[in-house]
Amino acid sequence: MNRLNYRHLEYFWAVAREGHLTRAAGQLHVSQSTLSSQIRQLEGQVGQALFERDGRRLRLTAMGRIVMNYAESIFALGSELMAAVTTGQEQAVQQLRVGSVSTLSRNFQENFLRPVLGTEPVRLSLQSGSLEELLPLLASHKLDVVLANRPVSPDSDNTWRCRRLARQPVCLVGPPRPAGERFRFPDDLAGRQLLLPSRASDIRAQFDLVCDDLGVAPTVLAEVEDMAMLRLLTRDSGAVALVPAVVVQDELGSGLLSHYCDVPDVVESFYAITAERRHQPAILERLLAPFRAGGDAETSTQAASRVSAWKTPPIPREPDH
Repeated sequence: MNRLNYRHLEYFWAVAREGHLTRAAGQLHVSQSTLSSQIRQLEGQVGQALFERDGRRLRLTAMGRIVMNYAESIFALGSELMAAVTTGQEQAVQQLRVGSVSTLSRNFQENFLRPVLGTEPVRLSLQSGSLEELLPLLASHKLDVVLANRPVSPDSDNTWRCRRLARQPVCLVGPPRPAGERFRFPDDLAGRQLLLPSRASDIRAQFDLVCDDLGVAPTVLAEVEDMAMLRLLTRDSGAVALVPAVVVQDELGSGLLSHYCDVPDVVESFYAITAERRHQPAILERLLAPFRAGGDAETSTQAASRVSAWKTPPIPREPDH
């Protein structure tokens, strides 16, 4: 084969991702005829067809899939190169681009980043969205790390590295209770209105299973997807809420809210997801260094003890009388 023309490969890559010549041409700002010509030249070098028509769509042939695998690796490496030279890994000010699942506790995110806030010459870029929206940005090296509350597994296209940062019980919290008055779960749920995460939440699914097993039908005041909104409603409504303690750590520390009980068999885990790359940003390596790959079971308080700047206040507990 003659020397590879990377422009031909880029045009092929765009058409393979879009599955449509017109859309790819619009994306690349070239004419369809130019795009077709470039791909034909690449097919001439390869010696085999790379696409076959399926109605209006173009589908990869067996050889096309092989070429696509190489193209994905080549352009991902190119994105990594640009990220390395433009984010200041070797400069005085480093850039760290963090994506976080939109339902993730803001307190948890701040706790994770606190070791570099105000102590490192770093410029942070924070972006939120669904995990499905953030992972493609991670794969293309537009993000350095994604913080999530559920793990991901490597697949044929991406070799994700998923580290568990913390695991903590999920608790019921509410207005301060009289000193010495113990909350009995599930008996004391009767007559109480609950604020719960949405049914899309893993901790909500766990809570529903516990209630089903115990034959309990809780009264739901509101179902809230966003943890920041759940925190506000918990603080202001007077209702009892199901939350990871980190979500309301400030309110628990100040006494504005009380910890009623940990709900048995309901936990939330927090993960840092990175993409395989030759050089991770040094600032990210320092943030992740305290956490063992795979992560043993631990609470957020235990995680705090291993990161000096992670300062989650102890949870005020009801006296066990």
